Amino acid sequence: MPQVNGTMSAKENPGVVPPVPGAAEQNIAWYRGLSRYHWFVLLVCWCGWLFDTMAQQLFTLSRTPAITSLLADGTAKEVIKYYGGVATMVLILGWATGGIFFGYLGDRWGRAKTLIVSVLFYSLFTALSSLSVSWVDFTIYRFLTGLGVGGTFAAAVSLVAETLPSRSRPYALGFLQSLAAMGNVGAAAVSLYLKPSAMMFGWEGWRWLFLVGALPAVLVFFVMRRLKEPEAWVKAKEAERRGELKHGQKLGSMKELFGDPRWRRNVIVGFVLGLAGVVGLWSIGFWLPELVREVVPDKTEGDRYVSWAMILFNLSAAIGTYLFTLLMARIGRRRSFALIFVVAIASVLCVFGFMTKPSQIWWMAPILGLGTLTIFGGYSIYFPELFPARLRATGVGFCYNTARYLAATFPFVLGYLTTLYIDWHPTILSSLGSVDSPFRYAAFTVASVFLLGLAVLPFAPETKGKPLPE
Repeated sequence: MPQVNGTMSAKENPGVVPPVPGAAEQNIAWYRGLSRYHWFVLLVCWCGWLFDTMAQQLFTLSRTPAITSLLADGTAKEVIKYYGGVATMVLILGWATGGIFFGYLGDRWGRAKTLIVSVLFYSLFTALSSLSVSWVDFTIYRFLTGLGVGGTFAAAVSLVAETLPSRSRPYALGFLQSLAAMGNVGAAAVSLYLKPSAMMFGWEGWRWLFLVGALPAVLVFFVMRRLKEPEAWVKAKEAERRGELKHGQKLGSMKELFGDPRWRRNVIVGFVLGLAGVVGLWSIGFWLPELVREVVPDKTEGDRYVSWAMILFNLSAAIGTYLFTLLMARIGRRRSFALIFVVAIASVLCVFGFMTKPSQIWWMAPILGLGTLTIFGGYSIYFPELFPARLRATGVGFCYNTARYLAATFPFVLGYLTTLYIDWHPTILSSLGSVDSPFRYAAFTVASVFLLGLAVLPFAPETKGKPLPE
């Protein structure tokens, strides 16, 4: 095989990053000098993650109408919220399991192959959710969908991080997360026409929404043959095959990940950062539809306001995520994380504290999206920078997804705290002109998880301007 300076040529391996002649890296726009194959990888990973988040958001929008339909007529709202919490918990457990399993698979089997399989997984089982006949099979489909959803992130960000030039990496990964927010917007926009609580052609709207989730599977047929493994992974795989790795080193090795002090520190830092964001989003941010339905009790009008609220929530997050990417590139990873955790706490206090009428949805929903979803752009940039190629997908998958095992309990924590506040009867919000809803006080309590993210930052390595570890 032809070699160039000891490595495969760009012609032989499209994942090789060619130099940009005649310009200093730091002075060129991140997108300048990228090859057609680089753009192909970006497009595939962007689309895979966009459709992934779209599948997540379809569930968030359809959760209450679907559970209401699958339970007996006249079921109490509290019971519906309980089973909605069960379905959410099971989805998150599937997500965590898929993230760890497919992360390991991404290191052992390859990033490209793992990405393709995970996209097929979440597409198929999102579509099958439309055929649910009870809350039991609906919940099973949620778990299986979660497996694919969890697997996509680690494969996609590892593929982008290892294929693009280092100067382009943070911007491309930040844009990936911005497009993820646009997947959420797409789901909310579709729900404006396929209303979850309405009947269309003899089927409830939520069933049609889940059927839309089959569309990403089409992406697989266009990328299967052309998507290649990145050079960094190919080298690591070849070194393992030839026995050239040091003692104790192995692709996808959990033993090395936790046995080596450097990687152990990084995985603990990443886990705590991931825990703060995941719990904050799934246990507070993605309960915005339930808050909106409190403010707009009419079912049909509630659906419409929920759709618009989630569109604004995610549009704000898409813009905020890319601005957060620019901030990380300018002031560094740790200081940027510190700022966004403070913004997250403030956004929860503002929205869950003082949203009391429909007109406030138009500006409060974007504030909550900016606070609770923007942080995920930081994960897509920072987590791949913490681990070497042989452990990258495993480490990213562990940090991003293991936190979900704990996060899965928080829908119940939110419900339990709500019952505690019913007995306590606090009156702080009413004294400030708002509403003393136990649900709101419970959200404030759960928002303290963002303080964990702040607490771990002194132990987090600063990776700005440094090459990926190898």
